[in-house]
Amino acid sequence: MDAAAKMAILARLAFNARVRLDDVRYEGIERITPDDIAYARELGLSLKLIGSAERIDDGLAVMVYPAFLYRDHPLASVDGAFNAVTIESPAITEITLSGPGAGGIQTASAVLGDVVSTMLPASARTPPPRAVKIVDDVEFSFYLHMEVADRPGVLAAIADVLGRNGVSIKSVVQRGLGDDARLVMVVHPVLESRFRAAVAAIARLDVVRGEPRVIRVIEETFEAPSGA
Repeated sequence: MDAAAKMAILARLAFNARVRLDDVRYEGIERITPDDIAYARELGLSLKLIGSAERIDDGLAVMVYPAFLYRDHPLASVDGAFNAVTIESPAITEITLSGPGAGGIQTASAVLGDVVSTMLPASARTPPPRAVKIVDDVEFSFYLHMEVADRPGVLAAIADVLGRNGVSIKSVVQRGLGDDARLVMVVHPVLESRFRAAVAAIARLDVVRGEPRVIRVIEETFEAPSGA
């Protein structure tokens, strides 16, 4: 929950929005398996715990979740005790700031900054945060891992369900034989509600064993909205 608390603070500072800890949608890494890591590596992906705050129309989506990142993403190489923040906007495109996430000097610097902030005159302080609508349905790419029957037509059946729900496949890996057959894919960005509906329909197919596993995927580079 530490990451969720940090995102509530960052969202408040970035958007001057009244964001509470309860507004942050949080998912941990407990459902990630070694198989997921191995297959993702074949697709050029690495796993990170990501916090995000995004303005969507007149609302705000604030989340913490495990995600796969492509190797070219600026956050993909952040490891160990280092933290990083990537800022994206049509005006600046993308800026990434990174540094140690803990340590005596680093903590002292942050505390000193807070003390200085309290000494600023009222005219120099940020206006009171405004109320904002919290958005839950956000567009993402997704990684989808399925245990499937080892017979012809499986990929076509799954692709048909995805297509009928407006989900487009970006890349696919097929591995294993018999009871070990696996089908792993990454889909293009789509609203989460639409993708979850497709996954629920896929889980009902007789060629799919068990519940499919889903992990968000962060795209390689920031794309400004059209007309920005």
